Amino acid sequence: MAADVTGAVDMRGALIRLRRATGLPVAFGGLVEPDRGQMRISELNGNRTTALRALAVTSGNGLGGKTVALARPCAVTDYSSSRQISHEYDAAVAAEGLRSVLAVPVVVRRRVRGVLYGALRTAQPLGDRTLNAAVEAARDVEQSLVVRDEAEGLLAAAREPEAGAGAAWEQVREAHGALRALAPRVADPELRAELLAVCDTLAEAPAPVTAGGVRLAPRELDVLVCVAGGATNAVAAERLGLRAETVKAYLRSAMRKLGAHTRLEAVVAARRAGLLP
Repeated sequence: MAADVTGAVDMRGALIRLRRATGLPVAFGGLVEPDRGQMRISELNGNRTTALRALAVTSGNGLGGKTVALARPCAVTDYSSSRQISHEYDAAVAAEGLRSVLAVPVVVRRRVRGVLYGALRTAQPLGDRTLNAAVEAARDVEQSLVVRDEAEGLLAAAREPEAGAGAAWEQVREAHGALRALAPRVADPELRAELLAVCDTLAEAPAPVTAGGVRLAPRELDVLVCVAGGATNAVAAERLGLRAETVKAYLRSAMRKLGAHTRLEAVVAARRAGLLP
C-alpha cells in the first residue's frame, strides 16, 4: 500500500512536468495493479470531469491497454474514430472531451508498472516534441520506482531475523553501498533525502552521521562504503563521480577521524561506531 501511495505521488509530479513542458491541456495516468492485471487511472491534471478517475484499464483494451500490452508508446489523432485501438472506454474519453491522445508506459525491469497519458481536446497530431516530453516524464517515474524498490528491499532484508549473519548480511551491505552511490545522482531532493535516510536506518546512525564522538562528512562515508565493498580508489572514484585523488583525500580524512591506520581498520572502526551496516 505504501508503494502505491508513493508511486501515485511520483505520477502526480510527472503529470505536472509534462503539462508544463508541452502545454497539453490534460494529463493523467496510473499504476498497474499486479494482483488484478489491470491499470487504474488514479491521477488527473487539467481534467474538467471525473469521468476518467478510477477507470480500470485492462491490458490490450483501449489506448492505455494497448500500451501496457506492447510496452511502448502509442498515440491516436482522434480517439473515438481510431481503428488502431478497441473502444471499451469511449464513453469516459468522450465525457472528458478528449480527441488526440498519447500513452507512454512506465517500465521497470521489463515490466510495465504504469501508464502516463497526455491529451488534446482537438483532433490533431501530437508531434515528436510532445512524445519525447512524455517519455522523459515516464522515465522520471521509472527512476523513482526503481529507487523505492531498492530501498524497500534493503529495509526488508535488514528486518529479517537472520539478516545479521553470513551472506544475507553481506547482501545488505552491498545494497547499502549501491544506494549510497546512487543517491548523489538522484535529481529529486526529497527522494535523495529519503534514500539517505534509509541508509542511515540500516547503519543505525542518524544524519548528519555521528557516533562515538566521530563525525564523518557524507562524502567520507560514501568512500568508506565503497572501500567496505572491496572497491579500489579508482573504482570508488568511478562510482561516485569523483577523481581518484579526491577519493584518497576523503579516505585519509575518514581514517584520521576514526583513528585507523589502514583501510581495513577504518571499515572495522566505522562498523563498530555504527556508521556502516
